[in-house]
Amino acid sequence: MLRHAISPSRRFTKASHDVVRHPRLSSDAKILLLYVQGLPEDTPCRPLSELARKLGIKGRAYQKAKEQLVAHGYVHEWRTQGGRGRWITEQLVANTPLTSEQAEHLRGAPPVTSPPSTHVPTVGEPAPRTVGGHKPVEDHSDKTTPHPSSEAKRATDPEPEPTPRPAEPHQLARAERVLLSLRHTRRELHLGAREARTLAVEAVKWLERGLSESDLRQALLAGCPEDGVRSAFGFLRYRLIQKLPPDPAAPTVPQLPSAAALVVCSAPGEEHVFRPLGDETECGPCRQATACATFYGAPAPEPDRIPWRERFAKIETNPPCPGGQGLAGGSLLEG
Repeated sequence: MLRHAISPSRRFTKASHDVVRHPRLSSDAKILLLYVQGLPEDTPCRPLSELARKLGIKGRAYQKAKEQLVAHGYVHEWRTQGGRGRWITEQLVANTPLTSEQAEHLRGAPPVTSPPSTHVPTVGEPAPRTVGGHKPVEDHSDKTTPHPSSEAKRATDPEPEPTPRPAEPHQLARAERVLLSLRHTRRELHLGAREARTLAVEAVKWLERGLSESDLRQALLAGCPEDGVRSAFGFLRYRLIQKLPPDPAAPTVPQLPSAAALVVCSAPGEEHVFRPLGDETECGPCRQATACATFYGAPAPEPDRIPWRERFAKIETNPPCPGGQGLAGGSLLEG
């Protein structure tokens, strides 16, 4: 028995009893939550799944731990769509259970000017920028914030337009031929060779979207002013850009259903929150306990949950008998 121990003076994490003794969180969920809570302030933001892999929590074990943390208000996620259709996931990990309204408030809270409170997740003081007149913009795309952001997420600068791929020579020749043929129908739409070559870059976009040369010619000639046009180049350029048909191959982004808000369980005992599937007011474990109490006349006894490390330690200490019946096997079945 260890009688003398010296507590470490550095490199340790203060764990809340509400987390360590939580009856509805598995050991993987608790270890992952304490690991994120103990990260230094200057740690770069990483996705929660990447932090879990460092602890050896992968696959179904990680999904189960994350579901428990989300269901009990320790992890919150927001998915937003950027300007070009890219989905961005922002994660918030708290050391106390938060409702959706509290998490949204912390997500968009103003900068903290007082010491951190003991009832909300610890928030670090934002460091001022040494140069420049604009505050830095934080990018939370698919990254985990160990502590809630001290500022509301600001809109980032618009992404630069991608460089269009060069059109094929035969497509440019088709578009230029259509533009030069307009003079035969409307004399005021006479273009020079250099003007037609310049406008062909915009006209090619029509042909690449499935329109034929006849459709392009009809779109440029339809509804011309009765009194004529003063600049054939300006008139055609305006029509080519403003009346460009939509791209039929553009993918449609599906709208994902939003998750239900967290509510406080109405069952007696320690206050906790859960995410309902319908209109229920009690969480699953509390409903099960109520059903057992109604059927058996007493609450169902809590099974002894033996950590897997202790189970393997019992197996090594008490190896099974040759006939397959041993103490170790009985311990595993009892646990």
